[in-house]
Amino acid sequence: MTHILGIETSCDETAAAVVRAGEQVVSNVVSSQFAVHKPYGGVVPELASREHLRNIVPVVRAALEGAARDYSRIDAIAVTQGPGLAGALLVGVSYAKALAFAAEKPLIAVNHLEGHIHAVLLQMKAEGNENLQFPVMALVVSGGHTHLYLSSERENLWTYSNVGKTRDDAAGEAFDKVAKLLGLGYPGGPVIDRLAQHGDPHAVKFTFAQIKSPARGEKSENPGERFDFSFSGIKTAVLRYVETHGMQAAIEARRRALLEIPKPTTEDFLRLTDRGTLNLVASFQRAVIGDLVGKTLAAARSYNVETLFITGGVAANSELRTRFEERAAHEGLAVAFPSRPLSTDNAAMIAAAAYPKFLAGDFAPPEFSAEAGLVLR
Repeated sequence: MTHILGIETSCDETAAAVVRAGEQVVSNVVSSQFAVHKPYGGVVPELASREHLRNIVPVVRAALEGAARDYSRIDAIAVTQGPGLAGALLVGVSYAKALAFAAEKPLIAVNHLEGHIHAVLLQMKAEGNENLQFPVMALVVSGGHTHLYLSSERENLWTYSNVGKTRDDAAGEAFDKVAKLLGLGYPGGPVIDRLAQHGDPHAVKFTFAQIKSPARGEKSENPGERFDFSFSGIKTAVLRYVETHGMQAAIEARRRALLEIPKPTTEDFLRLTDRGTLNLVASFQRAVIGDLVGKTLAAARSYNVETLFITGGVAANSELRTRFEERAAHEGLAVAFPSRPLSTDNAAMIAAAAYPKFLAGDFAPPEFSAEAGLVLR
């Protein structure tokens, strides 16, 4: 049985995993940098690169030890080539190239976005669910990406056509920026998800512009209808709401109080958050998720698909999962998610995405390098 060692360093998680035959996770190790970036309210690229350099050797060793394997019993090495932070990607790519050369193993370059899609396949196989109808509409939604892909399979390799993407902020980025604006710390997505359950999602009205045509000067990758997103406007709307409702003093007090708590709990956040902020958070989350769900389902109808994949860090959001399940069931669509640990950046998804390439002999040339803006096709 083929065992592939995956390495992922696209942003702020240093990860390594061993996956058997593209479907069984043997080990999966993730070293997070949340504590490093928390004081800055977001990922600092230079610090991320430094932490990857510090962590990559022990993380890879831990993944091999967890799989009870050494390099001689690994069939290939897979690494994220892009997209992501250039410096962070270079750490993983450089290490993987050196490792493959020293161990005399084939090296497979993987697109990070394809990895997220294969995280859903990993979960489906773990659950014994082999019923997959093509084409698949995949929403990849995270802190750095919000993309819709029409996905098909050709000779055991997946092909992708981008039918929608964000014009500005990714959805997860909007969650983090709004959390920072409201003094809720970093990362903001999980905090907003927990607090939104205690607010009124109809208290504040947010709207989204309907975007269908390519941006000016942009050539569409697909001649059909596009379903693009934009989340910078709602971030600005939250800022204006804060200013017009005099919330800044309470935000600063909350920010200072949370800095004194090493690992704040949900109870800590609720104690420090007033009713108006809870309502604002709930309304913000409802609007963003409503936009994601509405456009994804519209794209599924337009392209006549029967299966939805929802993946990426934001796919761990409880309201997003619930609303997709309800709406998809109503429209007769199958919908699949990765497990919550596989939703965020990890190396198991990279090793899984590499398996079809391994079977096809699609190995990276010696001169390949990281590509921060790598496109998925």
